[in-house]
This record gives sequence, C-alpha cells and structure tokens, in this order.
Amino acid sequence: MLTLCIDTAYRYLSCALIKDNQILSSYSKECFKRQSEEVFAALKEVFETAGVNKKAIDSICITEGPGSYTGIRIGMTIAKVIGEMLPCDVYTISTLRLYAADRPNCLVVLDARANRVYRGIYDKELIVKYDEAVPISEVDISGYNLVGDGALFDRRSDFGDIPEAFLATKHMWKKVEDIAYLTPKYLKESEDYVR
Repeated sequence: MLTLCIDTAYRYLSCALIKDNQILSSYSKECFKRQSEEVFAALKEVFETAGVNKKAIDSICITEGPGSYTGIRIGMTIAKVIGEMLPCDVYTISTLRLYAADRPNCLVVLDARANRVYRGIYDKELIVKYDEAVPISEVDISGYNLVGDGALFDRRSDFGDIPEAFLATKHMWKKVEDIAYLTPKYLKESEDYVR
C-alpha cells in the first residue's frame, strides 16, 4: 500500500510517501503560516524523488489537529480532494499523537496562544492524558520527555522527525469512513479551553 502523509497543522510542512513499512521519500521544513504557499511544491518534490505517479497512491494520512486553524484546514482540504478524485482511503492522526511518535513518557506541548498550550501525554503507544487545551501555568514538565514548544518552558523546542513519526504511528491512524464529514480537532471550543 502506498500512502501519502501530510502534516500542515503547526510549524512544519511535512510530507512523506510510505510504501508498506518504508519511507520512499520525505520533505520537512519549518514554514509556519506559509504551508499553503509551499505545500504543492513540496508534494511535487516528494513524488518526483520517489519516482511515483501521484495517481498511484492508495491512501492519505493527515494530522487532524490541534494546531493552527488555517494549517489544519490546508491538510484536510488536500485530503478531501485527493480522497474524492482518486478515490483512496483517508486516515487521520492527532497532531500531538504524531509528534509523540513511539517515545516513552512523552509530554507534547504546542503553543495555543493566550498563555495556553495544547497538551497530550503519551507513553509509547499508550495515551496517558488525552489532548486538551490548558493554561501554561498548569503544565508540569518535570519527569517527561518534552516534545514540541519547549521554548515556552526555557527548553529547546523539538518536534522530532515528523515523516519518521508517521511511519512509527502507522498502526494508530484512524480511517475516515466518510470524508464528507472529516472535521478538524481544534480543542479551543472545549470547556477545558475556556475555563
């Protein structure tokens, strides 16, 4: 099975072509708020590097959020169009789950603005704390492998190798049964966010 993976939900534009359990080609570049300008050139590069026709893909996997409102919509729109045109299966994965990959004892934080973060806690394949939006003041980073916006806590920011993370989380992707109802996971509407 040949899968196109795309993450446009946050700071990076990352794409990968995965065939079975191998990455054929990948692209990853920090381009916060510029993903829409660069995504099609990146996709072209990934297909050309792999020597694969874009019509050959069997499935597509995208990040569903949380993250940038516009960034999430870019990935979702591409997935809906490709899913309908080819047609092919569409899968999603939480942005935080993807960034955690298969790391042990992992705290993922992304800046949600207004002194808040998106937070998820994972231990390899286990979800310790589901994705939520919380005030930065409620986040205790001690004892965790910190991934994401470490600069918020005077640490180094680290998003890992996003294309490799798609491969590592392949068994966690969720199949979308009807792409017409594919919706972003923003979290800002949750009670946790407004408290």
